[in-house]
Amino acid sequence: MSASAFTDAVRVAVSNALKTCVSPPSIDPIPLPPGTEIFASAWFGISGVDSLAAVANASAALSALLGIPLGPRLVVANDTHLLAAPLRLYPDIKHAVAAIAGTGSCVVSFQHEPSGMLSELARTGGWGWILGDEGGGFHVGRETMRQMMYDAARSSLGMEPLPPSSLKAKVLERFGIEGVENAPEVLPVVHLPEPSTEEAAASAPSYLLVAREKRLSELAPLVFEAAFKEKDPFALNVLRVCAEGLADQIAMLCREPGEDPSLKPRAVEANEAALCFGGSLVGIEDYRALIYEALAKKGHIFKYVVFVDDAAAVGAVGLASLGRI
Repeated sequence: MSASAFTDAVRVAVSNALKTCVSPPSIDPIPLPPGTEIFASAWFGISGVDSLAAVANASAALSALLGIPLGPRLVVANDTHLLAAPLRLYPDIKHAVAAIAGTGSCVVSFQHEPSGMLSELARTGGWGWILGDEGGGFHVGRETMRQMMYDAARSSLGMEPLPPSSLKAKVLERFGIEGVENAPEVLPVVHLPEPSTEEAAASAPSYLLVAREKRLSELAPLVFEAAFKEKDPFALNVLRVCAEGLADQIAMLCREPGEDPSLKPRAVEANEAALCFGGSLVGIEDYRALIYEALAKKGHIFKYVVFVDDAAAVGAVGLASLGRI
């Protein structure tokens, strides 16, 4: 998204939100920038804002749009900062790990500074569907395909047949493949690009009209349904592998019990920190339980665990806790 498109999107969202904040409520959007100073503070968590230059550019645009001077009243950071906002609500800890797992994934650790602000300590993940996104929707779809191929390899060796899987049947049906013995035919589904012309698209199967990465991530709902509603062991194993992948990334930012602090100076101790989840997949309690289980095996048990289902609301509460509004 270009800088101008970003500013326009914020303008529309804020202008519409302000309609109910004036008396009497306005039918038309409130024009921005405002004629008078109406904002005490603002906190923006923006996906993709990962560098000092990106923060500076976004801050300048938002300052001009909202009439908030650059400085402590205007906080601009990556969206993971909003997920760590609950850290401000626990006075007995100073650290949090924010773990996002939706379509993709990312894990970031934070420290609560004496000023009341949150500073980023370390991060891992967020590498995209080809290189990573452990525990996210891409990973779930990719792991489903990988395990189906692994089981096909077992079959080629003449090994004992595995029990039927409702998930395998759904995946094969989705891509028009009959019979689990023909599972390797899903490989073109993963690798073929979308049709390059309208003529080719008109005769292509519907799944080829979907971007390659989404052919994987769109399998996630099938996997979760098969695992937690139908109790399919194959699907449950897929999710267990994905949960362990996300747990590995969370654990990377933590110090193991008894570990020399000098080895990872910026690591956090789980038993003195909060784990803040955000994203559609970790919004599923049974999936979070698999992640807890994997973390516990590694010796990482967090003092507090929070699922942030409304990052903006939690961020507003956190901002209010600073006494700025």
